Amino acid sequence: MPQLPHKVHELSVGQLSARSGAAVSALHFYESKGLISSTRTAGNQRRYTRDALRRVAFVRAAQRVGIPLAVIRDALAELPDERTPNRADWARLSEVWRGELDERISQLVELRDRLTDCIGCGCLSMEKCALSNPYDNLGEQGPGARRLRVDRSAKDPEPESAAEGGSCAPGEDGAVCR
Repeated sequence: MPQLPHKVHELSVGQLSARSGAAVSALHFYESKGLISSTRTAGNQRRYTRDALRRVAFVRAAQRVGIPLAVIRDALAELPDERTPNRADWARLSEVWRGELDERISQLVELRDRLTDCIGCGCLSMEKCALSNPYDNLGEQGPGARRLRVDRSAKDPEPESAAEGGSCAPGEDGAVCR
């Protein structure tokens, strides 16, 4: 990581990218979202103050733990005079975010634990199908598939479903049950 002399108070976008590890495109995106700001030189080049390094580090750390950019922007906007976040700011915000992260982790663990029950079922109405049909509304109608396209060229206008002793096969317009 290249070091900057202490007398340098403004960084180009390339210098900020090299020091922060963020791509230039990411820095431009952060700026468009109000996470960092720059001034322009007479030649219309962006210049960032040295405190942009800490703001970028703050943004990237929060992103790594899954905090949405809009939430990060709101947190930065609460700082007085748009100052750079410090250790106390991070501690306060991370305490607030901890509850949100714990809830997301809990949801992911539950989803992971239910995943094994649903792999390959394909029915969309399985009693425990937390992925395709979390509230299993169609399961109340009985076993088997419930959302099939009907082959309009079939002689029987109301084909039996597989649940009623018929059989299903793929057709041009979707599954056809007989």
